Amino acid sequence: MKDKTMKAFGLFSILLLIFLESSFGKTETVYSFEVERITGQKLPLKKMEGRPILIVNIATRCGYTPQLKALQALNTQFAPKGLVILGVPSNDFGGQTPQGNKEVKKFCQDSYGVTFPLTSKMIVSGVKKHSLFQFLTKAEGEISWNFEKFLIDRKGNLVKRFRSGQNPLGKDLVNSLEKLF
Repeated sequence: MKDKTMKAFGLFSILLLIFLESSFGKTETVYSFEVERITGQKLPLKKMEGRPILIVNIATRCGYTPQLKALQALNTQFAPKGLVILGVPSNDFGGQTPQGNKEVKKFCQDSYGVTFPLTSKMIVSGVKKHSLFQFLTKAEGEISWNFEKFLIDRKGNLVKRFRSGQNPLGKDLVNSLEKLF
């Protein structure tokens, strides 16, 4: 009787796992999300499938704002290999991006030559943060300031997070990025 109970329990467990997998689908990746471009059009991140992505919450009036120049240099170097840098303006930290989307876009282009895609301003911290940032911060907690960087592999998985003070052209970030090509 004990043997039959164990077999039944084993079969039940396998069936439960199959049911849960089919009910909830695949593991969530960055490709599960959609953002809005700074120009207002929807951008499903699924369109970036198969390419490494560096997602950065940016600001226009922050001590780290000059990192936009380094991010553009990364873009120039790695976009031909497939990298997508996605700049996400946010006013969450110290009110350091008070401008509207048009002004943010103009500032980034005129001041730093930014050509990589920008999203509309979004909330990246706290209870009202965008679902993409809920996903990105799940493992290591809340973003603490502007210019945190999230490196996504070609399968849409978060592989590494770089804090605000880490230079986009620093050895750690560049080496991590090169491993994805």
